[in-house]
Amino acid sequence: MQKFLIIQTAFIGDVVLATPLIEKLHHFFPNAEIDFLLRKGNEQLLIGHPYIHEILIWDKKKNKQKNLIRMLAIIRRNRYDKVINLQRFFATGLLTAFSGAKEIIGFDKNPLSFLFTRKIKHRVGGEQAVHETTRNLELVREFTDGNDFKPKLYPSQSDFESVNSFLSSKFITISPASVWFTKQFPASKWITFIKSIPEEIEIYLLGGPGDTSLCEFIRESCNRDGLKLLTGSLSYLQSAALMSSAIMNYVNDSAPLHFASAVNAPVTAVYCSTIPGFGFGPLSDIRHIIEIDQPLYCRPCGLHGYTSCPEKHFRCALEIRQEQLIKTLPE
Repeated sequence: MQKFLIIQTAFIGDVVLATPLIEKLHHFFPNAEIDFLLRKGNEQLLIGHPYIHEILIWDKKKNKQKNLIRMLAIIRRNRYDKVINLQRFFATGLLTAFSGAKEIIGFDKNPLSFLFTRKIKHRVGGEQAVHETTRNLELVREFTDGNDFKPKLYPSQSDFESVNSFLSSKFITISPASVWFTKQFPASKWITFIKSIPEEIEIYLLGGPGDTSLCEFIRESCNRDGLKLLTGSLSYLQSAALMSSAIMNYVNDSAPLHFASAVNAPVTAVYCSTIPGFGFGPLSDIRHIIEIDQPLYCRPCGLHGYTSCPEKHFRCALEIRQEQLIKTLPE
């Protein structure tokens, strides 16, 4: 029986975009043990996943270096056949290079990739731009095939039951926040959009506990019946379960976009400073991309976004027209 370890200790969305590897490895090696290493706090994404044998959790915020050494000892003890590292940073390179696995695989941009058994060239953008999931799957192409697999999350029956009370009418979800200012559609634009939505459609504002103040501001500014604040009250998988039943989900270029892809929920993704060409676009069957509809000299200004607009005008967001969002609302 083969044993695989997938390493992705970055952010929530990155873990979701790593799930095609789980799907593909299980497809080709249905009897293999597949473990997944992630950062503490993200483990709830994979709770109950039918193809995961064990979730390894690295606490990067408290005693980071000590926990890194402890994690390396666990990895070596598990005696993996293949360790597959999706990240391009020294710490995970260390875990990979000294894992003791028979084969260690990662991207060439990792500073310790010279110690890997096999390293894959990492490409972002360009004329032959591919999705992040395709880039990740290149790591296992040599012993599987070249076909793509989509992200997938597995909300449990209890996750679906926990959101049943919100399914009594036609509804949409809006996830208005982002870690990065320049990836976040402005609150004023969300407010204008919400005010244009027919009253018979319920609206749920989603996000983490840290997004509550933004969502509360939006709700108070709209003064609308049927606008409910759910920030911090749902787990990741519960949010995904709710999104799967919405007639449309409105998101930024952020983690909720990938939640929608992972449950094949209809999604409208708003891109401000970033572009879908970076490879982080929606993959749902019903998907829409909203962005400024004319070229802008400064866009894109960066792969991940900034805390403020480098050019001080934020035209990439402010010049998106409300009609573009309304057009994607199902009748």
